Order: sequence, then structure tokens, then C-alpha cells
Amino acid sequence: MSDDREEIRLEVGDRPINLIQVLKRANCVLSGGEAKNLVAEGLVRVNGEQELRKRRQMAVGDVVELDVEDGPRIILD
Repeated sequence: MSDDREEIRLEVGDRPINLIQVLKRANCVLSGGEAKNLVAEGLVRVNGEQELRKRRQMAVGDVVELDVEDGPRIILD
């Protein structure tokens, strides 16, 4: 993984949020369908591990990375 990825800090507070919502709120995708496709294709990593669960519950401190050209690193705050 490249160290020059764009870093996005996303405030999630203490409310539940799933992986698809994270990708949409970080403006990494235009729609939920696009986010689901990225996950299904294995192009999303959470905390360094490939994630295939679309509804994975996320927590403060999780790091999401997209394995696409110029894919950002999203850090949940």
C-alpha cells in the first residue's frame, strides 16, 4: 500500500454505522450499489484485511482502504 494515499477522517461518534455507509459518507462512491460492488469484488480492506461483508459494523479507530487507483484511506473518528 502506498503511503501517499489521500487520508479522510470520518466522524462517526458512538452510533452504529456499516461499511457501505462509511464509503458513502466519505464520498468514495456515488451510490450504495457502487459501494456494494467494490466490497463484492474484494477491493475494500478494513484494518489491513480484505472485507467481503457489506454490512460489517464499523467502530471508531477502524481504517478502511480501497484497493483502486488513487483509493483513499478512511480513518473513523
